[in-house]
Amino acid sequence: MALSICIVLPPYMALLPLLQVIAIFLIIGIIFVPVGLICLQASNRVAEIVHRYDIDCVPNAYRSNKQAYIKDSSISKKCIQKVKVQYHMKAPIYVYYELDNFYQNHRRYIKSRSDKQLRHGLQYTDSSCSPMERSNGLPVVPCGLIAWSLFNDTYDFTRGSMGLMVDRKNISWRSDREHKYGQDVYPFNFQNGSLIGGGKLDPDIPLSNQEDLIVWMRAAALPQFRKLYGVIEEDIQADETITMHITNNYNTYSFGGKKSLVLTTSTWLGGKNDFLGYAYLITGSSSIFLSILFALIHVKIPR
Repeated sequence: MALSICIVLPPYMALLPLLQVIAIFLIIGIIFVPVGLICLQASNRVAEIVHRYDIDCVPNAYRSNKQAYIKDSSISKKCIQKVKVQYHMKAPIYVYYELDNFYQNHRRYIKSRSDKQLRHGLQYTDSSCSPMERSNGLPVVPCGLIAWSLFNDTYDFTRGSMGLMVDRKNISWRSDREHKYGQDVYPFNFQNGSLIGGGKLDPDIPLSNQEDLIVWMRAAALPQFRKLYGVIEEDIQADETITMHITNNYNTYSFGGKKSLVLTTSTWLGGKNDFLGYAYLITGSSSIFLSILFALIHVKIPR
């Protein structure tokens, strides 16, 4: 005996009329295209300087062996670079360091930490921090590869004979300072072993006030990333020349990384980012194109 099955679709699963589809695509396009143009305009108003310095800050004698330069503590790492400002930069001006080809999202790297230790102290040092768990038989605070590889280049700025002050306070998330790092937890036995990684920490300052560390510990998702270094609270005029005094300590040469210094302003949309504007424009334009295409089909081959 043959068995026949009849499936009845509910009303909300019925096919939309073609005119309704055309109207929906047209409305999406009319909304998205202006939004995309507004986002692009906001992004273009951001004044930004990106200056790569990891090559220029290596003395000519060491250009063929950059690792020998960066590992030799007897060689001065001071470096002076000058940039000319093309556009007026209105305060606040955000100072970032940018690293490229640095995989902070690597599974082994990102797991090498102890959140309990950062909050409560060295008694919570455990194997999750391996291979930077102990040094000379004593626990390391903060432990783990992320803290051990702390970025340690430094920057100062002058224009003419006047210095530009960089505010280093409140560069980290407030929630991190108050809830993830202990106010009574201090660095202990950090960078005291034979294998030295990145920057050092002041043992007299609690982790909740070590904002460079807090910023660095929030691992980036992509191999090219920026992290906030500080904020300049003075306007910089167009055609001014800024002198950057860089201490080139951080070793990116061993893994082919790149280092850049970024000065940027912001708008209501944030920093410079054209992706959102182009995404709205492409989506909106595609919707308008489809609405026109469906309208022509409807005229030539009506349902």
